[in-house]
Amino acid sequence: MGGTATFCTQYYKITINLYFYKKDFTMSEIKIEFKTATVGYYSDEPVLYDINFVVHTGEVVYLIGKTAAGKSTLLKTMYAEIAPLAGEVHVAGYDMMTIKSSKIPYLRRKVALVFQDFQLLSDRSVYENLAFVLKATGWTKTHEINERINDVLTQVGMLDKQSKMPHQLSGGEQQRVVIARALLNSPEVILADEPTGNLDPETSDEIFSLLHSIAEKGCAVFFVTHNHHLIKKYPARTLQCVNNTVSEILEEERVIDFDVLME
Repeated sequence: MGGTATFCTQYYKITINLYFYKKDFTMSEIKIEFKTATVGYYSDEPVLYDINFVVHTGEVVYLIGKTAAGKSTLLKTMYAEIAPLAGEVHVAGYDMMTIKSSKIPYLRRKVALVFQDFQLLSDRSVYENLAFVLKATGWTKTHEINERINDVLTQVGMLDKQSKMPHQLSGGEQQRVVIARALLNSPEVILADEPTGNLDPETSDEIFSLLHSIAEKGCAVFFVTHNHHLIKKYPARTLQCVNNTVSEILEEERVIDFDVLME
C-alpha cells in the first residue's frame, strides 16, 4: 500500500507517492547483509552503528542522506576498502569482518562499482578501456574478450561507440560505458555512488532505467542518490543515513526531511 511524502524547504514543497518495495524478494538470495554492524575508520569514533538491512538478488535499494552522513563509509565497507568495526557484514558471499587481503580482488569481481566521475582511461578507446579490465582480471583469449565487450556494450546501447575516445562521448554515454565496465565480470552486486550526479535530467532518467533493468536480470543494485524525482519514477526500497545509523523509509504516510536528499 502506497502513501505520500511531503518534501519541504523554505522555498517550496514537493509531495510524492511512496510505492516502495512492492515486489517480494524474501525468497531470493541475500547478496548484502548487515547485522548490528558498526562502520567507520576508528573504533572510538564510529560513523554509523546498529546497522541492520539486507539486499537480495534482483533488488534495487536506494540510499539517501546528507553529505558526511556516512554513505561513502558504508559503501567502502561493502567493497573492502575499510573493515567493519563490529557486528556482521556479508557481501556476495564474503565475510567482510574476516576477509583476507588476498581475497579482496575476487570480491571485487563480484562487486562492481559505478561512480559519478566515470574514471575512464582518457588515452584509450571505449573498447580498450573494457579490454584493459578483462585482461587485468584474467581474460586471455582475444575472441572471448571481443565477445564479452560486444555483449556488455549491447546491454547498455553503446555497441556503435566502441572505437570512440572518452572525450568524444557525452556524459551519459560515458556513464553507460562505466556501467558496461561494471558488467564485464557478471557481478552479483553493483554499488552505484551518485551515478547521475553529473548528468542532465533526461540522461539521469536513462541511467536509472538501465540500472533497474540490470537488476531485473539478477544483479543486486545498491544505489546512493539524491535524485528524489527519479526515486519517485523508479520506486524501490529506500534507506537513509540519519542520526549515525541506517533506517528504512517504510510504505506509510510520513513527512521526510527534504534535506536528507540533498548534498
